[in-house]
Amino acid sequence: MPFNDLSLDPRLMRSVQHLGFEKPTEIQHEAIPAVMIGRDLIVSSQTGSGKTLAYLLPMMQRLLKSRPLSKRDARALILAPTRELAKQVYAQLRLFVANTPLTSALIVGGENFNDQEKILKREPNIIVATPGRFVDHLEHKSVFINGLEMLILDEADRMLDLGFMPQLTVINKSADHRLRQTLLFSATLDHAEVDELSLALLKNPHRVAVGASHLQHQDISQRFYLADHLTHKEALLKHFLQQDALKQLIIFTATREDADRLALLCEQLGKGAVGLSGKLSQSSRNSVMQAFATGKHQVLVTTDLASRGLDLLQVSHVINFDLPRHAEEYVHRIGRTGRAGAKGEAISLVGPKDIPALQRIEAFLRQPTSFSEVEGLAAKFDGKVSVAKATSKPVTKKQKRPAKTHTKTNAKEAVKSAPKFFLGGDDGSAPIKRKQK
Repeated sequence: MPFNDLSLDPRLMRSVQHLGFEKPTEIQHEAIPAVMIGRDLIVSSQTGSGKTLAYLLPMMQRLLKSRPLSKRDARALILAPTRELAKQVYAQLRLFVANTPLTSALIVGGENFNDQEKILKREPNIIVATPGRFVDHLEHKSVFINGLEMLILDEADRMLDLGFMPQLTVINKSADHRLRQTLLFSATLDHAEVDELSLALLKNPHRVAVGASHLQHQDISQRFYLADHLTHKEALLKHFLQQDALKQLIIFTATREDADRLALLCEQLGKGAVGLSGKLSQSSRNSVMQAFATGKHQVLVTTDLASRGLDLLQVSHVINFDLPRHAEEYVHRIGRTGRAGAKGEAISLVGPKDIPALQRIEAFLRQPTSFSEVEGLAAKFDGKVSVAKATSKPVTKKQKRPAKTHTKTNAKEAVKSAPKFFLGGDDGSAPIKRKQK
């Protein structure tokens, strides 16, 4: 079924044709008709399946074909867990808004609050936002959503993992009326909080499940290599950097420090590289991503900050220098390659400390791992021997109680002077105050 069979507004069809889309993907084929008849929607899909277009097109169709419920309130709100994903969605949204009377705005953490307030005073029809910063504006009365027509949650599982349930509850209550249509997208529906959220937000939703997250991505070849230690991992990395098929590469690391160090290592090997981590300012992060997206750098070294929401068609390889703690993040990391029908390669370096993470990935993917070897760089350990060392803790007969180092008064002063904790600080979320026990 081609897109023109969906009876889309001519202005939308021109944008779709200009962008080169001919036929809907499986998720778009399932989701778009359901949304266009007004159904709430809950979707589980693999990364790179085309879910952004699955909600942008029917959302635009509704806003263009119906009268607004309120002349001043935002008509549609798209929530994303991170700044990077929000920016990616906003970039695609602007392509469809350009030829219409609809207006849009991007509201994320890390940007000037007062400047955003001025933007919201222009009463944009569509807002793309991160939950923390959007609730800040709700509480400051910079924006109103009493007449909100569509609420869209992109990567709801990630938002819940980052602790955004309170913010999502506030947003839901601020736009709680029977005419609101709600769409929820998640990498997995096997998530207790996602189920709880869907019950609270959705009314008799249409369900779509496309490509379960544990299924192997057909366009991505996955290879695992054992490494004895950090130096061994670096030697393997140097080997893979010399591959002729390498177009653009994303290297994922566990720490910010490693992101900078490995970017420098790639530069020394003659590969244009740049590091990305949460310690950079928002403007610096924007510059880094723009430079990589336009091909100014061949290699991007990053933490999980860039594991979701980036649609970069020239990324031929992904290397997990360190395996992620959560198995779902592995799927999102490797999903940065093999997009839009292109072939991709995912390489994972597995050291002794990565074995517990590897076991979680095997359980999630429901398949055992087989290891490959690079001639002359084979590991001395086989992975199995290190499991006990990586997971066990030394057992002692009696643990010594630590000596008291301060009085109760000093403890209170320490609490007052302690910094606020941020949950998911890389995405611009509001600080979450934790109760002291």
